[in-house]
Parts: sequence; C-alpha cells; structure tokens
Amino acid sequence: MLAAMPPQPPSAASRDEPVIRERGDACPGALRLHAADDGYLARVRIPGGLLTTRQARTLAHAAERFGDGHLELTSRGNVQLRGLADGCGGGLAELLDGAGLLPAPSHERVRNIVASPLGGPQIVGWVRELDRLLCASARAAELSGRFLFALDDGRGDVAALDPDVTVLADTGRGGGPGPRGGGFVVVRLGAGVGGVEVEGGDAARAALVAAEYFLDAARAAGTRAWRVAELPLEHALDAREFVRRLAAAGIAAGHVSEVVWPYAEPPRPGRVGAAGLCVLPPLGRVGAAQWRVLAEAADGGDGELRVTPWRSVVLPRAAADDGGRIEAAGLVVRPESPWRTVTACTGKPGCAKSLADVRADARAVVQGQTEAAELPVHWSGCARRCGHPRGSAWVDLVATPDGYELDARPVPHADLAATLTAARTTPTTTEAAVKK
Repeated sequence: MLAAMPPQPPSAASRDEPVIRERGDACPGALRLHAADDGYLARVRIPGGLLTTRQARTLAHAAERFGDGHLELTSRGNVQLRGLADGCGGGLAELLDGAGLLPAPSHERVRNIVASPLGGPQIVGWVRELDRLLCASARAAELSGRFLFALDDGRGDVAALDPDVTVLADTGRGGGPGPRGGGFVVVRLGAGVGGVEVEGGDAARAALVAAEYFLDAARAAGTRAWRVAELPLEHALDAREFVRRLAAAGIAAGHVSEVVWPYAEPPRPGRVGAAGLCVLPPLGRVGAAQWRVLAEAADGGDGELRVTPWRSVVLPRAAADDGGRIEAAGLVVRPESPWRTVTACTGKPGCAKSLADVRADARAVVQGQTEAAELPVHWSGCARRCGHPRGSAWVDLVATPDGYELDARPVPHADLAATLTAARTTPTTTEAAVKK
C-alpha cells in the first residue's frame, strides 16, 4: 500500500465559525469576465485538464486575438486569458464554442473537475461522463464556481487537493489485489475519513448524486454554502444517507467506515509514465507561441494535452526529441529546475490588492539558482495567498508594505520539524527578499 495521505491544510471555512454567504460566488468564467487592473480576465474550465490539439490552438488564438498573448494555468487545471478588452465577450464565446470549450451558459462555471494527469482510459472516461452529466443536470447549475470534483486513479495525487467530492479508484497498488477489488471505487464527501463504495462504472453518476446531496444540505442549512467544508455541523453530509440516496438512484453502494487514502506527489518536469513528458511553464504563465510548441509535440503523439492542477502540462505521448524543442522554447522539462517549487499569485500590475510585483521578484531570485527547494515557495501579493499549493507543506513569502514576510504553512507529517528547518535555511526560501 502507498503511504497514507497527510492531513490537509485547514479549510477556508471553520466549523467553529460557520460561513454565511450573502451572495453567490464571483468566480470568473468564459462568459462572466472579471475586471482586473490589466484588463478583463476569462477563466476557461477544462474538465480533467483534457485538451485536444485543436482546442489548445484555439486558446492560443484567443489569447492573441483578445488578450495579452499569454495563457495562465490555474491550480484546478483550468486556463485563464488576461488583458482582455472591454466588449470582447461575444467574440471570445463564439471562438470557444466552436472548439467545444463552452457548454450551456448556465453550466460553464461548474465544470470544476481535476483528474490524475497520468491516469489511463478509465480516468478519461470518468471525466467525459461526469462532465456530460453535470451539463445535463439542471440542479448542477446551482453549484458554486468553487465546488471541486476530483477523479483519482488510485495514486492519491488529486485526492490531496481538498476536493468536495473525491472518486478514488481501488487499483490494489503496492502489489496484489486491493482490499475491495479493482472493479470498485470509493467516493468521499469533503474531508471525511470514510467513504462509500460503488462499482467503477457508476463513478460519475455517484459523483453527481453527491453534488446534489450537498445542494440539498446547503439549502436546508440556509447559509448558501459554496463548498462541503462550509456546511454547519448539524447539516454535515453523512455517508449512510449518501448510500440511501445512491440506492434511490439505482446505484448499489456500501459504507466504508475508514479508508487508507494514498498520497502521491504531483508529476515532476521530465519524462513521466511509459512515454509521457511533463512540461512546466515558469509561474504557470505561457506565451501563445510556446503553447503552440506544446500542441505540435502533442500532434506527434496521441493528439492530447493534459493541464494539471500544479500548473504544468502532461503530454501523454512525446517523442524522444520533444524535450529539447520544448526547453528551447523557454519551458521547463528538467526535474531539478528551481522553477519546480516556485509559485506565485498574479501580483502587480494585474491585481489591485497586491502590494508587490511578485512574479518579477520571484524571477529575480530564481535566476541563477540550479536546484529546487525542498518545499514549494509561494509568493503572495497580499495576505489572501491566492493560488497557494495544496496537498503538501509550503513556505509563504507574503508581500507587506515594508517587504516580504516569511511564513511556513505546513501539512503535518512524520519529519515535519526537520523539513521546516531545512526550508527556513535553504537559499531558495529567498532570505534576501525578506525584511526581518
């Protein structure tokens, strides 16, 4: 068996202080544009991160035609376009719709599905089916733009991303058959210790039933919760009630009181799987020309790109010489690169709340370094810490009016003290940028 997943970072919602939402969420979409300091922003949902090369080229074209010529990869495997001009919404929607990137307007912001980027056909099938079911469900349109589904192939990578509904394949990893058999999956609601077991063929339908159960609980609570963790204790989701609801939907299910959840780190830049290549754009920002280099490489493989929740791109099939061409375009394909453990929010000039140009500062510090830090280092333009890593420990550099503050925000695990000591002393924590 793989090691158990370490406890997750605290949720944005505290059960001691219930969150009461007075409005719907304001997450941007491809149709609901967000006004930023550098122009309008569009967020295009990419369920499971799955893109055809045609869709990838359409996004590059959209970035050049309507935006600043760059694409941003998000922590949920989606793609953002920035610097959009006022009044471009209709043209952008038409372009995206023609490439199959825009469903019905009522559902375009709820297609938040992350999936194991190295997963095989089963994972791809679940993504396609869940997305189809979501877009066909009138109830699903009520979900907030922050509600997250995770489809994990059993390794425990996307299960660590604080999802609201997790589907975990039981592959019996670690040798021999799994404790419940390879044909079953476990569905978890929020961060519960247990789950519900269903047949793998029912995985997508079970995930949708889970989302509808959440909507009922949120309505009963009257707090307009956006996520499972925001439900007050008296309205918390119950696995046995979930089993009853699955049975009513014709899905055989059984309660599993305790599950040993596996945990795996995200794929590192370089060769992955049997023939894949993981590519990391520094700080998750990639130019249209660079993006087309990735599309060309995917054309030589299986015609598919997978955007990961760690702001990288996996090419499931890549030729031996693709790495050199991609690296020459300014993208990272070496696992030892210092960019592997550096992330940042948008910062100035794009965000009005930011106190610093965090991307420029990060680039200035990383330049000349040759190795990655032991922990991810996240540059935040303000105390909101947007876009920080999930599923692992990380080190914050938070901008203040007087400089940066260094703050370790750990996920507890066995060697935590030693790890944090190393993180605080290695040069890659940017001591020079921190004002004591």
